[in-house]
Amino acid sequence: MSATFAAMSTGSLPSEASVVIIGGGAMGTSIAFHLAEAGLRDVLLLERSDLGSGSTCKAAGGVRAQFSDPINIALGQRGLDAFEDFPIRPGQQIDLRQPGYLFLLTTDAQVEAYEESARVQNAMGVATRMLTPAEAATLNPAIDVSDVLAASFHARDGYCTPESVVLGYSTGARRLGAAIHAHVTVTGIDQQGGEITSVVTDHGTVRTDTVICAAGAWSREVGAMAGVDLPVEPLRRQILITEPVREPLAHLVTHDTPMTIDAATTFYFHREGPGILFGMSFQDETPGFAWDYSEAWLPDLMSAMERRAPTLLDVGIAHRWVGMYEVTPDHNALVGEAAGVSRLLYACGFSGHGFLQSPAIGEVVRDLVLGRDPVVDVSAFDAGRFAAGLRRDEVNIV
Repeated sequence: MSATFAAMSTGSLPSEASVVIIGGGAMGTSIAFHLAEAGLRDVLLLERSDLGSGSTCKAAGGVRAQFSDPINIALGQRGLDAFEDFPIRPGQQIDLRQPGYLFLLTTDAQVEAYEESARVQNAMGVATRMLTPAEAATLNPAIDVSDVLAASFHARDGYCTPESVVLGYSTGARRLGAAIHAHVTVTGIDQQGGEITSVVTDHGTVRTDTVICAAGAWSREVGAMAGVDLPVEPLRRQILITEPVREPLAHLVTHDTPMTIDAATTFYFHREGPGILFGMSFQDETPGFAWDYSEAWLPDLMSAMERRAPTLLDVGIAHRWVGMYEVTPDHNALVGEAAGVSRLLYACGFSGHGFLQSPAIGEVVRDLVLGRDPVVDVSAFDAGRFAAGLRRDEVNIV
């Protein structure tokens, strides 16, 4: 897949562009597609490695509308719409499966928080249901619900293939006239009098007055090139995929089994091809670009698996990989336009839900570039909220 993406760089770097997008994951390619689809000419996307090689292609691929923040709910809804329509627009099969997301709740505080989230989701048209432990066990017979008090479930949630989403958006963007150049590293952003004049790369300088930072975990570095603080930190997350599962486990965890998340530990799993994909956050992980696989999380992971899905402990591991979350202080994204620097826009810091929100954010950033009201009002996600003491915490995170 990487070779295919890398081959999408054709010809020399243009000397000028109407918009330069920095970052070639799901977010950047979605923005490029939506801008090109809107008729904007000379859109240029720059990726320093292969497309999707940062966080996107190392994601679990989950897509959902179950959030606590109404903005995230709206973005998730639009994302689900777009993923369902993806084979038509932009035109790519993404192996979308929608068995639902099942959050398992083990404390009264969790139940109260998820009940409130479900009320907000229902009011916005998301058909989330609160379930009893027995109902949760019926949806996923592999789980132990002896300490579960309730569960939250939305049947339309699911997962798909991140690489295919990047391929679909990048191919669609190029078909509509956007230029996509992989293996081009941005080294600077020039400006005069607070206005952007060009982007400097290791392949030359591109004149432009509009830059969009969609660089994921590297966004703080990109923002700093223009003197803008984007409070994003990289945080290692690891995923394991088992060997092909056999009976009786294969009958318990199927492609119709929901993506299941233990809210207390963030341990999650779903069927992935012939095996099962699982992961969780590691509380002792420290921010930084740590790309090596670490076994330090395994005791916590094994403990969570033993408590929640002990049958998974008997399956061998076939694959493992390391990815990066791009984390903000309140686990909500940074989306908007920088103050003090004309036409530096940013879409980053999604704290683990960027992939699923990439279709909607592509629409939002398109609207911001074109100077019209966005399809979803994301003004509360402005990067300046932290300096103003306006944290906006997302509760429903994985």
